Amino acid sequence: MGEVAVTKFSWGNYLLRLIGALLLVFLTYNPEQISFYHWVRPVIADFSRFEVLMAFAGVVLLIGWAIYLRATMRSLGAFGTFLAVAFFATLIWVLITYTPIPKDNVKVVVYLVLAGAAGVLSVGISWSHVRRRVTGQLDVDETDA
Repeated sequence: MGEVAVTKFSWGNYLLRLIGALLLVFLTYNPEQISFYHWVRPVIADFSRFEVLMAFAGVVLLIGWAIYLRATMRSLGAFGTFLAVAFFATLIWVLITYTPIPKDNVKVVVYLVLAGAAGVLSVGISWSHVRRRVTGQLDVDETDA
């Protein structure tokens, strides 16, 4: 049986995962209308505007979402994911309530919600590493027979 190399998980490792989650979320949709959603939306009304690059980009985004969502659900579970969503939702609520963020600016609120979604995904994809570092316990999903 081979040994598993264990590397230290750092804030830099988390930051890379957060950047990946932010890219995934904001490339999928953002209020600036420079996103996959806004790119393919006209195709619904006029399929002749469809481009093969749209299909490719959609598959790449789907792969990213599958990786992040699967890792989040496996490491946090349903209850942990609920808690992560609740944490970021109440954090956004605190920011809107106690900072000068304009409450009536929908674009700003959408940015906060999208950043919160990326936060949930980045915590989810990092949680096994954080848990191992804090508790010394490994999460094992697969074993060799």
